Amino acid sequence: MRSGPGQEERIGNSAMTSFQTARSHDRFASTATRVAPGCRIGPRSFVVGQVGRVGRDPESIMKLLLTSAGVKNASIQAALLGLLRKPIADCNALCIPTALWGHPMGTPAGSWRFISGNASTPMCELGWKSVGVLELTALPSIDKARWLRWVGEADVLLVNGGDALYLAHWMRQSGLAELLPSLRDTVWVGLSAGSMVMAPRVGDEFIETRPPITGADVALGVVDFAIFPHLDYPGFPDNTMACAEKWAARIGCPGYAIDDQTAIVVADGRVDVVSEGHWKHFPG
Repeated sequence: MRSGPGQEERIGNSAMTSFQTARSHDRFASTATRVAPGCRIGPRSFVVGQVGRVGRDPESIMKLLLTSAGVKNASIQAALLGLLRKPIADCNALCIPTALWGHPMGTPAGSWRFISGNASTPMCELGWKSVGVLELTALPSIDKARWLRWVGEADVLLVNGGDALYLAHWMRQSGLAELLPSLRDTVWVGLSAGSMVMAPRVGDEFIETRPPITGADVALGVVDFAIFPHLDYPGFPDNTMACAEKWAARIGCPGYAIDDQTAIVVADGRVDVVSEGHWKHFPG
């Protein structure tokens, strides 16, 4: 299975937030199409469909935009704007490159491309007011009050792909994981492993390094569903829908298989899917 840096590295480059669905329906009334979960659609369609509720106290979950490959299209960017509730140019971002260090295909050059906005997975190059770097492996060695201030001043956290379990480990070790419930006004934008880390589990298929640093495939469990990213990505033979269905049968919780044109939005107790590609919801 491929997650994290697969696309970037192989070419030499390296669910639960929901935006205001009713408002987005108004904004895109001329182009929006509501479809049943898992429906395959044409390449220039905008889709928003509520597919669930958060299975825990909504007040304990920050706003999440969980993507497979970043902000790849106008529909995902519109969802991001709905979560931010102000223009991107007015928002301060912190990018978190940590997950890539744990992936066997991760490289220093791949981290630079993510941070500098030169990857094919749009995150840092969207036009933020400012972009800083928050390296989780460094946080345990510096004064906590310093980085708490940095996180508190950020409107959005941009979280790179790589090894989701390595990321989960360093989120716990750094103290960022325990901070998440207090970040009610901050948006988490995950890319591949940066999205998968929020799940209860990633599945054995997505253990990138063995033995995993966490000892098992257990992630943070911020949301109650798992994510199978890069669905049907060219050149990823283990990321087909058939593979996703086998993954879903073993994962032990609800799940979503999403392609690189799809994102899951979690906010205010709702789970929505935004897509210009295809995806499938597995009820579990």
